[in-house]
Amino acid sequence: MAETLKQALNDKAWARWTALLLLAMAMFFSYIFMDILSPIKDLMQSTRGWDSTAFGTMQGSETFLNVFVFFLIFAGIILDKMGVRFTAVLSGAVMLLGAAINWYAVTEMFMGSGLEQWFTDNLNYIPVFDELGISPFYEGMPASAKFAAVGFMIFGCGVEMAGITVSRGIVKWFKGREMALAMGSEMALARLGVATCMIFSPVFARLGGTIDVSRSVAFGVVLLMIALIMFIVYFFMDRKLDSQTGEAEEKDDPFKISDLGKILSSSGFWLVALLCVLYYSAIFPFQKYAVNMLQCNLTFHEVAPDSFWATNTVTIIQYAIMLVVAATAFASNFSKKKSLKIGLLAISIASLVAFCYMGYMRQSAETVFAVFPLLAVGITPILGNYVDHKGKAASMLVLGSVLLIICHLTFAFVLPEFKGSPVAGTIIAYVTILVLGSSFSLVPASLWPSVPKLVDAKIIGSAYALIFWIQNIGLWLFPMLIGKVLDSTNPDLVEGLANGTITPEYAATHYDYTAPLVMLASLGVAALIIGFILKVVDKKKGLGLEEPNIKD
Repeated sequence: MAETLKQALNDKAWARWTALLLLAMAMFFSYIFMDILSPIKDLMQSTRGWDSTAFGTMQGSETFLNVFVFFLIFAGIILDKMGVRFTAVLSGAVMLLGAAINWYAVTEMFMGSGLEQWFTDNLNYIPVFDELGISPFYEGMPASAKFAAVGFMIFGCGVEMAGITVSRGIVKWFKGREMALAMGSEMALARLGVATCMIFSPVFARLGGTIDVSRSVAFGVVLLMIALIMFIVYFFMDRKLDSQTGEAEEKDDPFKISDLGKILSSSGFWLVALLCVLYYSAIFPFQKYAVNMLQCNLTFHEVAPDSFWATNTVTIIQYAIMLVVAATAFASNFSKKKSLKIGLLAISIASLVAFCYMGYMRQSAETVFAVFPLLAVGITPILGNYVDHKGKAASMLVLGSVLLIICHLTFAFVLPEFKGSPVAGTIIAYVTILVLGSSFSLVPASLWPSVPKLVDAKIIGSAYALIFWIQNIGLWLFPMLIGKVLDSTNPDLVEGLANGTITPEYAATHYDYTAPLVMLASLGVAALIIGFILKVVDKKKGLGLEEPNIKD
């Protein structure tokens, strides 16, 4: 039997890292679609009539079914009962279905159709949900935003199911090995989807000199088709692993409600879950507004149409440079020779400077924010490797909270002071965005690998599902809250739009973002407090969160 185990796929480094690559690439494509409309919020307002409240409500709808219909809990049960590979393929299919609906909602075909009229006339009042103030629709919400919200809800079910499935899959292939490094690497690659989306979504929307936001969404739909293929390939790899180890993919033990009781009775679990919801609520909803925040707080000049910086060629070049930054920074973590390591880091830093320069020359907020995940790609493997061999996961979460607070307060109070200074303002924006991205990398490297230490292996899928469900409450609430706060703290813009004295194009780039950013910084303060409590509980109860994953 020992000889058989030695030959198992997950004992071979190339096989387990190939499995990780398949899962990570699928999440990379899903991350692109998740924020596909974020860099074109201004175009959604000017071409589809989505004000900040409509935009925020639509974006928040992604997690609605997960939270209020408890789909994520069911997803965890499906994962524990049916196994990783079945749930992976199912999640890919659900994501694709939701994305296709989302695409149709923003096309010219939908505008003026009978379906548009139906959505205009209906879903303006939903009993119980309206009374509770949690309805994903409201009277006066544009029909395209309503229908897009329906698609985004379905996509959200798929993407969150994929998230818990990928986490469970990594545990399956990497337990007792480089698990924190694997989880950190998966998220580092997946988050390049944010940069990809920021760079290419506006390009597709403005392709050929005519604005059509549906082209951006179609780009995301095609990528989700590829993601489904990735999950199918993983299906066969995972089945081969089980045939070698003799483990059955489906569980013989039926799911019991008492399993959830075991999870919910753990104080460590609740602290990790609270940290997760606070941390992610301060990042993911912010991403959906970050480009518009930069448009409102930085001074951008229109680039001449005949300039090199206005061409699509520069987009491809900048993206290629981004890949060089990511690849060299990531590879430097694994180089044994000091000279090679220094050389790779030098190339990465030089490429990062070139990337930032090109973003500035293009004079677009979306290419400035595209730098968000790049520092994280380089340091996440370092952090993951450190947690694997040295521990200190809870301490890293505390550090991440501190960086989160500093970044959001910088956006709120420092960046607006440099609006009249394009170069200085852009430099401050770049540095703050890079630091925020790096703080985000602390979570996958330290939080997710801690969950297996808190619950029994048999119910780990349900544990991840519960954490994701709690996280989704924040991801539903805060995009909507940011939109409402923006409209309520910018009454002049709202009133001007209503009476026609200002244009949607003007309003889209003149919001005051101070109040929403302070709100997000307060989430960081709460996360910092929970982080300190977690350290105390870990020390008292011996949860092992500060201990390394790989025992010598």
